[in-house]
Amino acid sequence: MVDRTQDPLEEDRLPPGQYVPRGRPVIHYGRVPTFRPATWELQVMGATASGEPHRFSWERFSELPRTTVLADFHCVTKFSIMGNEWSGVSAATLLEIAPPAPAAGHVMIWGEYGYSANVRMSDFAREHTLLATELDGKPLSPERGYPVRAVVPHLYAWKSVKWVRAVEYMVEDRRGFWEERGYHNIADPWREQRYSYQEEPGEGPP
Repeated sequence: MVDRTQDPLEEDRLPPGQYVPRGRPVIHYGRVPTFRPATWELQVMGATASGEPHRFSWERFSELPRTTVLADFHCVTKFSIMGNEWSGVSAATLLEIAPPAPAAGHVMIWGEYGYSANVRMSDFAREHTLLATELDGKPLSPERGYPVRAVVPHLYAWKSVKWVRAVEYMVEDRRGFWEERGYHNIADPWREQRYSYQEEPGEGPP
């Protein structure tokens, strides 16, 4: 479990340009999908070490080791929700069970309806990156990504894809859904990397 007593002050954790709203706003693109556990599957594909995809049924995914992290949540629309307790399967666990090929340097996280977001492998592999199933000790609500959502808390929240169905290891970077529509390829809130016009050389795909 996480230790709340070691957290920095909330005001020291708020990136520039962000504010703390009342309540917990929910923003998502498209309709909320229906979860069908009998047919649900998570696929790890692309540049895997074996060259073959890995498939996890809901039963198998639910049996993977669990972890809990305390992390803030920074939306590119400028609100931040502080001190969320996320529980689920760490990205590190997934990388161990379904390892990438040595040349894989990026990841595309795929959600329902073809939604996607790309992250660097170094961001995906960080300690606090999760495939979360619970928020504050309760299963995620459907509008927050039930049954599984990515949580990449050190990046803007559009990188934390809801309703995850696949993780694709990539040898070469390419932009995801919002990145193709003008959002920053990396999305570091501490550098206010909101839009693609802010990208420095080397921060986006060729």
